[in-house]
Amino acid sequence: MTRSLPITAPAAEESPPAGPVESRSRRRSRRVTAHPVAGALFVLPFFLVVVAFLIVPLGYAFWLSLSSKSLATGVRFSGFDNYVRAFTDPLLLDGLLRVVLFGLVQIPIMLGIALAGALVLDAVTTKFALAFRLIAFMPYAVPAVVGALMWGFLYSRTFGPFADLPTLVGGDPIDFFSVSLLLVSLGNIVTWAWTGYNMIILYSALQGVPREMYEAAVIDGATPVQIALRVKVPAIKQAISLAAIFTVIGTMQFFTEPAIMARFAPQISAGYTPNLYAYNQAFAYSDFHYSAALSFALGFLVFVVAYAFVFVNRRRGGRK
Repeated sequence: MTRSLPITAPAAEESPPAGPVESRSRRRSRRVTAHPVAGALFVLPFFLVVVAFLIVPLGYAFWLSLSSKSLATGVRFSGFDNYVRAFTDPLLLDGLLRVVLFGLVQIPIMLGIALAGALVLDAVTTKFALAFRLIAFMPYAVPAVVGALMWGFLYSRTFGPFADLPTLVGGDPIDFFSVSLLLVSLGNIVTWAWTGYNMIILYSALQGVPREMYEAAVIDGATPVQIALRVKVPAIKQAISLAAIFTVIGTMQFFTEPAIMARFAPQISAGYTPNLYAYNQAFAYSDFHYSAALSFALGFLVFVVAYAFVFVNRRRGGRK
């Protein structure tokens, strides 16, 4: 006698319990979902700082530029009248022309010295190069006010060491604050302060140029001067353009040096440079509305000049 085994239906396949892999996948999914919120929380402090210290002040200054104030009418909305006044103001236009002429002379000289210094540093690999790099960069670390005061004392005819040098050979003392030499004196201060900064930028760009290019030029019989002018300078053309853009923007904002030198040179008027003119309109004449319009007009001009420089530079680069 045989006993038949009970026939039982196959058990339905049950879904396996969530393993560690699936659990990790779910946790990763939750983290991915939470990332946008976490990213927004990280960005929020920076966004609040930008709004509080950039957007709101700019908006308030722009509102000031669109209004005027007088004893008779008080503060009233005047539209773009302040801007029309700014672009037809002879004092502002004279200062703007003076800064443009200053930049046309000073910028090529400063960038030329910076480029020559960077090429020398790249060619010399002794300990002297390290010391020279540090010394050249030191003027940039000196605050602009301190540097201008220092040069003001050096230029002085009373106790400066340079003014009486021509008398040693029977000449007349030099007046560095005269009308004919004032821009040269200011240009010397700016060149002293910013040449090292631009030189370090160009030197850093030279360090990124492949050394194989130099070796190939040497094999072709190029001299060190030819390697510098025909290999290194074209290779760092973008860095030179960047330094030039920064210098153009800085020149259009020329303020600290003439403001400090006004203590020594009375011929530096309230409108000697556009930035100095805007500053004096606000804090010497209490015309904050017109000063705000001048500031926005200058910002617009700086943007136009910088964009025109980049546009021309790209066009010239595209043709090559």
